[in-house]
Amino acid sequence: MSAYSAAMMGSIQQTACWTKYSSLRYNVLAANKSLHHSTLNYVNHGQSCNALSVRGSLTTGRPPSVSVPDLDSVGILQSSTDYSLRDADPEVHALIEKEKQRQFNCLELIASENFTSRAVMEASGSCLTNKYSEGLPGKRYYGGNEYIDQVENLCQKRALQAFHLDESKWGVNVQPLSGSPANFEVYTALLRPHDRIMGLDLPHGGHLSHGFMTPKRRVSGTSIFFESMPYRLDESTGYVDYDMLEKTAILFRPKLIIAGASAYPRDFDYPRMRKIADAVGAFLMMDMAHISGLVAAKVVADPFEYCDVVTTTTHKSLRGPRGGMIFYRNDAVLGVDLETAINNAVFPGLQGGPHNHTIAALAVCLGHAQSAEFRAYQSQVISNCKALASRMTELGYKLVSGGTDNHLVLVDLRPLDIDGARVEKILDISSITLNKNSVPGDKSALVPGGIRIGTPAMTTRGLKETDFRLVAELIHEGIQIALKVKACVKGTKLKDFMTFVESPEFSFKESISELETKVRALTNQFPIPGV
Repeated sequence: MSAYSAAMMGSIQQTACWTKYSSLRYNVLAANKSLHHSTLNYVNHGQSCNALSVRGSLTTGRPPSVSVPDLDSVGILQSSTDYSLRDADPEVHALIEKEKQRQFNCLELIASENFTSRAVMEASGSCLTNKYSEGLPGKRYYGGNEYIDQVENLCQKRALQAFHLDESKWGVNVQPLSGSPANFEVYTALLRPHDRIMGLDLPHGGHLSHGFMTPKRRVSGTSIFFESMPYRLDESTGYVDYDMLEKTAILFRPKLIIAGASAYPRDFDYPRMRKIADAVGAFLMMDMAHISGLVAAKVVADPFEYCDVVTTTTHKSLRGPRGGMIFYRNDAVLGVDLETAINNAVFPGLQGGPHNHTIAALAVCLGHAQSAEFRAYQSQVISNCKALASRMTELGYKLVSGGTDNHLVLVDLRPLDIDGARVEKILDISSITLNKNSVPGDKSALVPGGIRIGTPAMTTRGLKETDFRLVAELIHEGIQIALKVKACVKGTKLKDFMTFVESPEFSFKESISELETKVRALTNQFPIPGV
């Protein structure tokens, strides 16, 4: 065959392939067009889009009358297949199912955790995750935000209603991604680099984002960009030492004083903190992340009466999605227009497009937060915590501050000559989930002297006071096992303890199994919402 003939033959074959592809493409486009009209007709007759769902179609369905060519048969890959998670990624699906079972079996006692509702989960997993909407309602960088604006406006309205705020006096930004970003956005709005702040010290129950640092390291980003001076508890009482806070503030002259904590079982004295802030010319901010649900239900003191700014996460006692909010006074404070400063700090200062699916889920949560059912739940959270604290005290344990006003208790284990890390490990393998926690006077955050126990999650599942007295007894049994295990370990380091627990020579498996059986006998009586 000549070169000319070979070239002609190749051209003929290429043309044939292109003709076949073009014909196929036309048929697919025609099918999609037919599908589009059929879908519109179907939806316009009042049917849900879910009724069109057919596995394997990104366009959510194919009317039986439409014949769509098999692209795979001609060597063209289908990239639009829309499988369920179980089919698309069995590995991730299996892990989620295992976590679901773990949550069902375990006593979930981490004070910052909760079980959200099915409605919140549905909104969080909705199509709103597809939309970009940088900016605020009515002031977006992108188009197509008609309904996104309505969702965010509704969320803002419900946020003010849930916390009983007058919209002429307070505003709210619902775009923060969580609590720590919300806090840093407030710092960015109100402070200049290296301005001075004061927050509760981490070993005394404070939060990392309030400026924690050690003599050797600025641990929190807050302490890197701002100068931080902590205030502390009076170790003899377990309450905030407001007298020392006042003396320190007069010397340090902070620009911002932060109320709020992650492991403080008592209310804050907001009038006293307001007085101190005014005396030194400081803003007063409350981080109510842990207690926002309690605040909304009015079962603890109200920070809004005294603070300039209030931040919160939305997934703890509030029982919402994993997000954050910043509330601010509408009137200027210390010469600063809080609304403008905070909104600009959120976007474009520190964030891009908001998570619209989370904002919708938050709106759902905030709607529920105005119900009588929600208020009863928050009252039960506190009643359960007091019952837990009472039984722990009866069993001989020392509680920081001697009790609780809110949703958590902080147990000091040092009188037993054991630490929170070892106890946490034994309880964890017994299906009791809580966390090691620093207590006043601790030297190490990795091997702290206490454990923190919270009641919101298991209250959501339906436990009452009698159940939480049993929970205290189960924790006590686990602590007793931990003491026996520690006595058998040859080394003194935490690593030695952990190695022994995870080794084949671990001789307390039967005790752990017996405790775990008791735990599951309790937890398996109560369903988990949303799953």
